[in-house]
Amino acid sequence: MSDAGPLIVWDIDRTLIDAGAAGRDIMNAAITRVIDREPEHEVWFGGKTDPRIAAEILTAAGVPLPHDDHVADVLVHLEQVLAERETVVAAEGAVLPGVREILTRLRAAGALQTVLTGNIQANAVVKLRAFGLDEFVDVTVGAFGSDHADRPRLLPLVLDRAARAYGRRWRPEETWVIGDTEFDFECAAASGARCLLVATGGSSYEHLSTLGADTVLPDLSDVPAVVRLLTS
Repeated sequence: MSDAGPLIVWDIDRTLIDAGAAGRDIMNAAITRVIDREPEHEVWFGGKTDPRIAAEILTAAGVPLPHDDHVADVLVHLEQVLAERETVVAAEGAVLPGVREILTRLRAAGALQTVLTGNIQANAVVKLRAFGLDEFVDVTVGAFGSDHADRPRLLPLVLDRAARAYGRRWRPEETWVIGDTEFDFECAAASGARCLLVATGGSSYEHLSTLGADTVLPDLSDVPAVVRLLTS
């Protein structure tokens, strides 16, 4: 990483990788271990932190408030379940088109790359490792669902951790948040960072285009264009 390189902050699920139904299955399995029954719910996961997803499912399952202790237990089991299923996730999931080459080129261009994800930290590390993406990102300066349930609170943590680790503070115009949901945009906007949204998750290109992100793309397959954007 060079002193002049941008700070690139990646979402993981449906931005870097597609793990299929694994995320939902793992969360449901973790909650089942806590409440001793399989939860019935229609909770949308996209862009939310694991603690928030767990709390919403517990509510849908009729578990009485408050949920703090139950959520803490769910997160413990969430880590255990993914550790048990890492090889399955790797076998059934995939790195999304363009991602690996973009990560490679950004590293060569001197960018500092990390992640901001709703996953708890342990599970973020497992997912990156399962798909061979861990070598490209510095997870020690990332932020995770285990840091805070409110996603907009996470980018300031990334900025502070990166400043301490690398001895410089990235300005908002030097910082890109890349994700696939409106929550990624809200996170970037709350800190004044730039935002690239990709329609590789559950949100349509048309919907993402209404939010006000700096750039919206259907996917990351145009590698040269994405690299130019993020390094300009």
